[in-house]
Amino acid sequence: MSDSSPARRLPAAFTAPWLMILLPALYSLVDAALVARGAPLWQTLLSVLAAVALLWRRRFPVTVLLLTMPGSYLDDIWLAPITAVYTVAAERPNPRVVVPCASLFALVEFFHWPLSEQSFEPTRDTALYAIQSVMLAAGPAATGLLSRTRRELAARLDELTRGQERESRLLAERVLSEERGRLAREMHDVVSHQVSLISIQAGALQVSTRDAAASAVAATIRELSVRTLEELRQMVGVLRAGGPRTGTPLAPQPRLADLPRLIEESGLAADTELLPGDRPWPEAVERAAYRTVQEALTNISKYAPQAAVHVRIRARGRRLRVEVRNDAPPVGPAQILPGGGHGLVGLRERAQLLGGSLTAGPTADGGFEVRADLPAPSS
Repeated sequence: MSDSSPARRLPAAFTAPWLMILLPALYSLVDAALVARGAPLWQTLLSVLAAVALLWRRRFPVTVLLLTMPGSYLDDIWLAPITAVYTVAAERPNPRVVVPCASLFALVEFFHWPLSEQSFEPTRDTALYAIQSVMLAAGPAATGLLSRTRRELAARLDELTRGQERESRLLAERVLSEERGRLAREMHDVVSHQVSLISIQAGALQVSTRDAAASAVAATIRELSVRTLEELRQMVGVLRAGGPRTGTPLAPQPRLADLPRLIEESGLAADTELLPGDRPWPEAVERAAYRTVQEALTNISKYAPQAAVHVRIRARGRRLRVEVRNDAPPVGPAQILPGGGHGLVGLRERAQLLGGSLTAGPTADGGFEVRADLPAPSS
């Protein structure tokens, strides 16, 4: 009978809206057919009218209830008026509407046609039948009100859940914003200060030294420090803003065309096989390839500065393959700089975000190789 609060555990096919509309009309037709055996045609038509009217019970619940009353009065059908009373209570829960409609059905059921003198006699059977008529009307009315209350509570609970999720999201954004601000302060106060000192010391060395080679190295250090400070200030601004700001353009991002300069500034003995610049690749792919080569060269400078380096960048269809490999370092002490392995982790995450992959590990000859496959989506 319930057409407005289907059970959640039932499959969706059993709670489809069209089925909830059609099913009460069907079982009301069966009830009318069973009751109308041997009855005149006009009584059967009234019962059929009551069953068919249930198709519009949600839009016109009170009108449909009134249309079921003749069949209930003359042919003693039950299912159609019971469904109509339930729908009135579920769709029009105002007591000023529900009580008169339920009372009308109870009266029609008690004083149904043909009238009998026993209906007015104060006997036990009459009292029991009156109670039965009242319960027959009160039951679906109470069930309809309960269904309406359940729907309202479910909607309220859903609203509260969405509100809690919204508050949780705002709290998480606030915590994230505070953490971004803390990171921005630490980067500015610590890293920026140290890099500024490096730049100043390199500038002083460049001015004071008479050695041309040392002066060139100092100039390179100063240039790299200044560039690092610019990128660092940009990242601090992004952190403080909580993300990229559309009104402030970002600094030019590195591309494949900048790789020769990067390799030259690394000071490593590298042989290269780079792509020609006539084929454009997506900016994210070129930036990921640049950062891969940059991190690999940085690691080689730390752990194998005297080793031979091989840089290969090839195009394989719509995929860009980046390979940076160094031979086994010569035997001898080397200055090992501290490292936490976060660079390769970041490169792997960058490649995975593009739908590619990155592998890094030692080679059979004692060297080390970093290989990245970066797919470029077709335009």
